[in-house]
Amino acid sequence: MTPSDKAALRAEMRAIRKRLAEVGPEAAERAASHMADLPPGDLLAVYRAMGSELDPEPLARALVASGRRLCLPVVLERDAPMIFRAWTPGEPLELDAAGCPAPLPLAEAVDPDLIVTPLLAFDDTGGRLGQGGGYYDRTFAARPGATRIGLAYAGQATANLPVEAHDIRLHGVLTEAGYRSFGISH
Repeated sequence: MTPSDKAALRAEMRAIRKRLAEVGPEAAERAASHMADLPPGDLLAVYRAMGSELDPEPLARALVASGRRLCLPVVLERDAPMIFRAWTPGEPLELDAAGCPAPLPLAEAVDPDLIVTPLLAFDDTGGRLGQGGGYYDRTFAARPGATRIGLAYAGQATANLPVEAHDIRLHGVLTEAGYRSFGISH
């Protein structure tokens, strides 16, 4: 697949995700209701939704209520893996090097057991189409022991995403329809 083909696929999937967000405003709450089906882990990385990404805020609240700890990714350098800092909903955030909301530098740096990631599309083999910056793939490569979970609308599923050598597959995906494991080992 050429870079222009991948750019066109990203544009198409952004439009689909935007429509899904408009017609399914309750999807984030419904996805959070399936939290008990997630793989085990005491420390989970979530993200702060931007644009039409499925908002992990309801999931974050449910995880904290169940006794799990949270963290958020932080981009310090554009071509390096992200780091993670401890975070609890309601704590102050600032923009990181990629312009995403992130915990303040005084927050503890941590190593999550499970990383919840946004995406544009996913397939039945754990393939993930992201925004194209490579932040999550670099981070997944640097943290091979962490479980990788996509958070998405069920309608973001697609057949056979183009996967390149640097793309790292997800272990599962959580949608408003439930949790799906892809049977991928670490």
